[in-house]
Order: sequence, then C-alpha cells, then structure tokens
Amino acid sequence: MTDVSRRSFMTVAGATTAGAALGGAAPLAAQAQPPAGVEDFIRAARSARLFDLSFTWDERSPVLSVNPPFSFALNRTHRQTYEFFGNVPGSQISFASDIMFFSGQHGAPTIDAIGHIGRNLRLHGGVDAVAATGRPDGIGSNLGIDAYPRDLLVNRGVLLDVARHLNGGRPDPLPPGLEITAAHLEATARQQGVEVRPGDSVLIRTGFGQHFGVKNEVYLGEGSPGPGVDGARFLAARSVRLTGTDTATYEKRPAIFGKELFPVHMLLLADHGIYIVESLNLEEIAAAGIHVFLLVINPLKIRGATGSPLRAVAMATGARG
Repeated sequence: MTDVSRRSFMTVAGATTAGAALGGAAPLAAQAQPPAGVEDFIRAARSARLFDLSFTWDERSPVLSVNPPFSFALNRTHRQTYEFFGNVPGSQISFASDIMFFSGQHGAPTIDAIGHIGRNLRLHGGVDAVAATGRPDGIGSNLGIDAYPRDLLVNRGVLLDVARHLNGGRPDPLPPGLEITAAHLEATARQQGVEVRPGDSVLIRTGFGQHFGVKNEVYLGEGSPGPGVDGARFLAARSVRLTGTDTATYEKRPAIFGKELFPVHMLLLADHGIYIVESLNLEEIAAAGIHVFLLVINPLKIRGATGSPLRAVAMATGARG
C-alpha cells in the first residue's frame, strides 16, 4: 500500500469508526452516493456528438518560419529499458520515453496567450511589454497561457463557415489572400441562422485546413484567407472572448494593414484581450452542418508560456457517431 492509498484508507476508516461510535451512521456505500442528477449529467455528456478539431502533429507539420522548429525523438525504447531493468530479478517492466523541442506556437490547433503580442511595446491592459518579458522564465503580469480563464475551458462555440457561404454551399477553400470582412461574418451568421453573443468563442472556416499536411507549401504560402481588421472589429464589438480559424496565422496573409504588420493579432490580443486559436481542423464539424456547440479548449498550464498546443473538441446534440 502506498503512502497516498494508506492515508486515504485511514481517512475513510476513521470517518466510518467515528460515525459508528456516534450511533447508527449510514453504511459507507450509501454515504458515497453521488449527488442527484450527476448520473444524468454524465449520460448526457457521453451521448453528445463529438468532433475532434485537431490535426495530428509531427515533424512534417507546417511551421511558420517566424516560429522555432519542432523536433521529436524517442530517447528510450522498450527494448533498451527491458534490457536495463532485466538485470533486476523478476523484473518484467519496459517503457518508452521521448524528448520534444516544442514552442507555444506549435500544435494544430495552437492558442496564443494574451501576452504573445504587443502594440508599441504595450501588452493588453497597458502592461509594459519589456518589463513583462524581462526574465527568460516566461511572460509576467498574468498574461502567459497559464492565466487562461477556467470558465473558457468549456464555452458556447459558434462556427461561421464563410467558405461555404461565399462558395455557394461548396466546401472548397477560399482563395489565398482573401480578406474576411465584417459583412462576410454577418452574412454567414444570418444565412446559418446563428447569433454571435457576448462571451462566445467564434470559429471561422476558410477551408484552408484542407491543405494542412497535404499541401504545406500552400498552407504556409505567401497568401492565405482570414479575417482582416474590419472582421476583427466585428468580433471585438460583439465582445467575443476567443476566436479561431483553420489557417496558420488566423488573420489574412499577407498580414499587413497600411504600415502595420499583424494588425489583427494586435487588435484582438493587445487591444481587446481576445484569445486567438490557429490551425483548427474544422472540416468534419462543418460538413455535419453543426454551427452552435459546446467548445472544449484546454491549453497546457505552463507558467509564462506564449501559447500552447491544444486537443480541441466540440460537443453537439445528437447521437454520437
């Protein structure tokens, strides 16, 4: 028995003995019954229709040149560890382990921390960007990905399939460099019969996810579709808290507005504190015609990190497939 299990056992045993001494406490099994409605909640969650919004990530995945390279390798194999532990009489164990060189901007999807982007060396809330990143152990001022709000781990999600709207119902990708405007977002929402509400997480499908891992040269090319400043202002005006697309940069690429570089990132992250998710896999959920759902976004809780990979999931009503 481990120290943890021993402590748990003693706690339960002590409580049971005390209850019996006080006269006629209910049996332990009866005391351990879950609160009313828990089983119904579990059944409802397990019956939901699930959509995996992630791509498989490996060393062949598309990484923008402005981000660090990704690398992965096994540093111990089952054969190695079995032979090592085989020196212990009676040992049967083997294991594998790996080493990864990973960045907060790796993953598919990946989420940007609020402190990832600044405007004129100011982060969201007017925080001094130089002071907030004056140490190598991460972004300070509660703007790293570890500060991701608990209530956004699960949230109302809305998918705006702009690609289908502009392509007359066809799933084809939008052309490289096309700017998604406020009018596009508003018209798509109206056609789909959905409402973007304050606090929502809004995902925008461009169809460019079809190129991920298939035509990386297109996915990372000089141009990709995405929201421009006008579209970003539409989202900010509706007080959304998170937004994402199926492209490598979220915003339209080339990401230029006048003389500004990455203007949408600055507007959403630095100016409004709205999280950005990139490289989502929106093909399956879009093909199913699901536009409103429960969105599960679970960044790794790494102190001061500039972002995190995700295993994003959408849960919708209807029988699980």
